[in-house]
Amino acid sequence: MENYIILSDVTCDLSEEIRTRFNIEDYITGHVQFSDGRDFKTTLDWSNISHDDFYKTLSNKKIEINTAPGSPEEYYVMFKKYAEQGYKILSMSISSKISSTYNVALNAAKRVMSEVPNSEIYAFDSLRMSGALGLLVINAHILKNEGKSFNEVIEWLESNKNKVHQMGPIDDLIYVARRGRITMGKAIMGNFAGVKPMGDCTRDGYVSVMTKVKGINKALDLTAKYFDKVVVNPKEQVVLISHSNRLEYAQKLREIILSNTEVKDILISDVFSGCAPNIGPGMVGIYFLGNEISEDLALEKEILNELVNR
Repeated sequence: MENYIILSDVTCDLSEEIRTRFNIEDYITGHVQFSDGRDFKTTLDWSNISHDDFYKTLSNKKIEINTAPGSPEEYYVMFKKYAEQGYKILSMSISSKISSTYNVALNAAKRVMSEVPNSEIYAFDSLRMSGALGLLVINAHILKNEGKSFNEVIEWLESNKNKVHQMGPIDDLIYVARRGRITMGKAIMGNFAGVKPMGDCTRDGYVSVMTKVKGINKALDLTAKYFDKVVVNPKEQVVLISHSNRLEYAQKLREIILSNTEVKDILISDVFSGCAPNIGPGMVGIYFLGNEISEDLALEKEILNELVNR
């Protein structure tokens, strides 16, 4: 059997339970810094900071939080370790439009391949982040576990990365305002009125707000209806629900979808410390494969508007 390993960066937001299920052997950590002086590695668990402490800090308006990918040296060391063991390496990175991670991985790959004879490293730009990247990582490992070759997995990823959709609400607009995306006045009024912005991924991996609804129950119902309209071959798909401190909503969304649509499986995972500072608390979203995302989300907006106006 071909000897290769798939290494995602930490922004894939896949829990230990999911990683164990799909034989996800390793990943590349990043870094997070709090303005109160704390600085630690971002991991796919809560070993460096507890879930409650992290989200409490995230909600503290007096503390600024910044994230960074693994350093060029950290990527180099990780790649070289596996290359010297004879592994081909498939590196999977958060969208290059959002982060410098892909370029860090690409440069580290070139450095290692120049030093380790016969080494082969493919740096994959997912054009996705968080659960959307996580879904691609899951599918890459499903293919690997089925015996697909290194090149077959790469070909699938490149052909399908722009077919990964997401939908779901965010209910903490104060944090969104603190990140400069809306005014604080709109955030306060939106929270008071129970407004939930909802959107899908663009081709670059950003989330574009496509509508706003009032109330979490309406938002979850609309998410399920959008999923049902946009998903392709759900009976053959493992799909992923990610949430940032909203497990109850994630579980409810899973129940609603399974009551309406036959799906192979729906997994739930946290948003961990690598992505949460850029997403904020209060998000729940489902990630799945559909048709290729349209230019400016034109077709997706049409579908969502039709559902909203029913």
